[in-house]
Amino acid sequence: MYKKLSLNQLNRVDIEKFKLIPKNPFVVILDNVRSQHNIGSVFRSCDAFAIEKLYLCGICATPPSADIRKSAIGAEESVDWEYYNNTIEIVKELKDKGYLIFAVEQTLNSTMLDAFLINSNRKYALIFGNEVKGVSQEVIDICDGTIEIPQFGTKHSLNISVSVGIVLWQLISSNKS
Repeated sequence: MYKKLSLNQLNRVDIEKFKLIPKNPFVVILDNVRSQHNIGSVFRSCDAFAIEKLYLCGICATPPSADIRKSAIGAEESVDWEYYNNTIEIVKELKDKGYLIFAVEQTLNSTMLDAFLINSNRKYALIFGNEVKGVSQEVIDICDGTIEIPQFGTKHSLNISVSVGIVLWQLISSNKS
């Protein structure tokens, strides 16, 4: 028999405890994401997968925002985040700290997500781009590589918040095995 669990039965940690638990070795960078609903959804995925940090760059809106909160449902308070005016700046800083930088984008020579191998001794920064233009070429040019989500239908893209969830799930679950 299957019965939905109540919120109490899920045994979720509160925000204070969440901030203290070990995080997965990933940061997410949003490169000029326009929609505040997408940004809020990314906050939720970052919380769900316990990533280290979220960087909002360029035209990305930042909390506090009613539209972000509507889809984040409070995750904007649990997830560590920071705003940068320019995506290039945070990419360079993270490279200097030893992160491997990967844009999630369709490019020549991209690595398909299901073939991407994680080095468990490294930390990763994953860049997701604007809803229409994707990750800017200027940012791609300084990445260590690109990851592409395999797709099989008539459309050639996924919503950015969906992409974040897919990529984080795949990389974290493959990193655990």
